[in-house]
Amino acid sequence: MNRTIIRFGVIGCGLMGKEFASAAARWCHLTQIDSEPRIIAVCDANPAATQWFQDNLSSVEATYTDYREMLANPNIDAIYCAVPHNLHAQIYMDIIESGKHLLGEKPFGIDQAANKLIMEAIERNPNVIVRCSSEFPFFPGVQQIVQWVAENKFGKIIEVEAGFWHSSDLDPTKPINWKRRNATNGEYGCMGDLGMHVLHLPLRFGWKPNTVRALLSQIVSERPDGKGDRVPCETWDNAILACEVDTGDQQFPMVLSTKRIAPGHANTWFIRIMGTEFSAEFTTKNPKQVSSLPYNPGGVQSWHQTDAPYKSAYGTITGAIFEFGFSDSILQMWAAFCDEITNLKEMAQPFYCATPEEAASSHQVFTAALESNRTSQTIALHWEE
Repeated sequence: MNRTIIRFGVIGCGLMGKEFASAAARWCHLTQIDSEPRIIAVCDANPAATQWFQDNLSSVEATYTDYREMLANPNIDAIYCAVPHNLHAQIYMDIIESGKHLLGEKPFGIDQAANKLIMEAIERNPNVIVRCSSEFPFFPGVQQIVQWVAENKFGKIIEVEAGFWHSSDLDPTKPINWKRRNATNGEYGCMGDLGMHVLHLPLRFGWKPNTVRALLSQIVSERPDGKGDRVPCETWDNAILACEVDTGDQQFPMVLSTKRIAPGHANTWFIRIMGTEFSAEFTTKNPKQVSSLPYNPGGVQSWHQTDAPYKSAYGTITGAIFEFGFSDSILQMWAAFCDEITNLKEMAQPFYCATPEEAASSHQVFTAALESNRTSQTIALHWEE
């Protein structure tokens, strides 16, 4: 198959930049996609950070410490950007204004004002495709739940719960980093860093909260600075948002949780949907299984655990009997982004990456959550604004 080559630059050469490079190297794993990313340039303020890319990617033609110089390179078609939240607004705006497509990390701005600037740049450049990184919905079990929602299988929704938990911050000796400072991570704390993952599917399903009541926790108040002292840890560690959803046809509660301190959870993403006719659950704790409970009035209520075959949005060389993992979900997300750049609305399958509008909606939820926590009140959200 002849594939359209999309020439990428990477801004931010840390963990997720390397994961993208790994996904690009595994592109032969995909069997039915007519596009392919090629990383030709990398940029990081720390020159040493680009060395791994030079050592491992023969496609890299140029390295930069100033992202503006990279954006001036006419050979680059698209950018993957993974930088601290306080840098999102200016860098994302400059990428969009340069005419290069963008897959950016969440939350698309350190706060709602920064997000508004990004959204205005998108509006000025309608031919630039901009998407937000969110890979977990590409797990096969989640794709099955997406299909069930599309089929209106659940009947009347009883309740929804979605969350993203991990436990690395349980260790109070873990040195502080940019995600623990308001100046670089933002006042949202764990919500800004993890919340788009949690909201991606509810927003895609049209389940926008009408109200939010937030419980935010700061559990570790200071951390080592790596120089022998301890410094304030400013950001929220955990967040639980109790929401009410009103779709016009029905109302139901939805609980959203983002936790940096969840003992025993290395990196657990989950969604549960309870309905009067059908219920379903998926968690990355059991990545090969999807749970479901079909129900007929008066019938038996029994959960079924079914192995989800290795089948996501895009076909691969891997047999259905094998396990799907985090690296596979990233590959699938990148396939969706490249497919959309190449084919626009004629994508090979319908599940596209998280949109800037969904990221902007997450800001509305997080901003309301901060107000709720400050006032100890339930906050109404006004989506028409």
